[in-house]
Amino acid sequence: MAVGAFTVGATTVTKATPTATPLGRVVPAPASVTPGKTPYRITHDTAIQVDGSREARRIGEYLAGILRPSTGYRLPLSTHAGHGIQLRLTKGSFGAEGYRLDSGPSGVTLTAAHAAGLFHGVQTLRQLLPAAVEKNSVQRGPWQIAGGTIEDSPRYAYRGAMLDVSRHFFTVAQVKRYIDELALYKINELHLHLSDDQGWRIAIDSWPRLATYGGSTEVGGGAGGYYTKADYQEIVRYASSRYLEVVPEIDMPGHTNAALASYADLNCDGVAPSLYTGTDVGFSSLCVGKDLTYDFVDDVVRELAALTPGRYLHIGGDEAHSTSHEDYVKFMDRVQPIVTKYGKTVIAWHQITGAHPVKGALAQYWGLDDTDAAEKAQVAAAAKNGTGLILSPADRVYLDMKYTEDTPLGQDWAGLVEVKRSYDWDPGNYLAGVPTSAIRGVEAPLWSETIVTGANIDYMAFPRLPGVAELGWSPASTHDWDTYKVRLAAQAPRWDALGIDYYRSPQVPWPAS
Repeated sequence: MAVGAFTVGATTVTKATPTATPLGRVVPAPASVTPGKTPYRITHDTAIQVDGSREARRIGEYLAGILRPSTGYRLPLSTHAGHGIQLRLTKGSFGAEGYRLDSGPSGVTLTAAHAAGLFHGVQTLRQLLPAAVEKNSVQRGPWQIAGGTIEDSPRYAYRGAMLDVSRHFFTVAQVKRYIDELALYKINELHLHLSDDQGWRIAIDSWPRLATYGGSTEVGGGAGGYYTKADYQEIVRYASSRYLEVVPEIDMPGHTNAALASYADLNCDGVAPSLYTGTDVGFSSLCVGKDLTYDFVDDVVRELAALTPGRYLHIGGDEAHSTSHEDYVKFMDRVQPIVTKYGKTVIAWHQITGAHPVKGALAQYWGLDDTDAAEKAQVAAAAKNGTGLILSPADRVYLDMKYTEDTPLGQDWAGLVEVKRSYDWDPGNYLAGVPTSAIRGVEAPLWSETIVTGANIDYMAFPRLPGVAELGWSPASTHDWDTYKVRLAAQAPRWDALGIDYYRSPQVPWPAS
């Protein structure tokens, strides 16, 4: 706080005035910060200036939609230069997602080479304003943005979060809310776990009972649900508007009871099992020896690929305990070419490294710090042979793990994962023997065996999600728990303003309520 003095009669009165948030006190930490002396203050005269591009105008409208309700200002969009907030797309060495923010007394300028960078810059701008800017009613200012320059770009191109909609189903509105939360921290990949033993969540025209029957329940025996093709396309559209790419997952050959229950012919014995509402894993398998299995996979992948403009399609491949190793390899060897045939890049859980990953495939590592050395060596060998890795170590970034023994939600099979443990590791050297060039990024999965509501999602994701986002975005040189926990604590009023419930970890110096 800054302190100013003024005189009333013969009495000198001291009044505290809020100071602008320092440029470096954001999450993820920017790559480079150069502080300036004089902040910019948004007032009723401020306009948002955009260039003539459709992308800049769309991002300008998004920014205005955040600022107008809380400031009460008109903040008109304009293509005329002047004082205010300027959004510029121009050629430069910003990369695909980088940006530059320049702030001073006459205004703020955000510059990027691509729309994604401009959007990420807007997220930084949001965090530089008081948390009350997130509210939907007029709040008291002032609305100051610290002076200086930020030059920023991500460490990794893949920065993901996974939402399991199979164990418990989440509505389009709930997924959209999570997308908005992810966007605030520059997450750019939304991995949707669309099928599992407990539920099939995407309509497939050629196999309609997958959704109507296989999607009719969930863990605990609830009503379940599924996304129509229009629903799924709305999620994809909304994610794209926040510069997230949707990565759909159809888990196979295991985790397939919902499909096996829907169509008896997918079973080797031609007998459909009952729908499943428990939480065990590893008991189901597609019939590897049947040609019908691959007709089924082809139909599902074809329809899902047609709905998905993103680059990736995830084929699962984990916990296939009811499939022999020989059959697992046969299955993956036949299924991966189906994915590439429809123009998508294969992602699978890291067990695929025990088969033959196709060229360009990505393996998602979900092991633990103490996972068997031979399994880690298998992953490292695949990485050396060109398979890219997404790191999701379960005892670090699985958001469904309990914080402590007393956490009312979540599981503990991978251990207890407090906020410091989730943040305090380096993706660049986590797996011995893996070339740095093989690491594509990080992803924070949220499995939903115990997650039922949107509030449950928030509580398990926050405050760990921002730390995973920082591991993916910020330079390794910025990773320091003691400074990070202070920046993280400063996010709490913003979460309060956004209505995000969160775990108040004793490891973090939260501001007094």
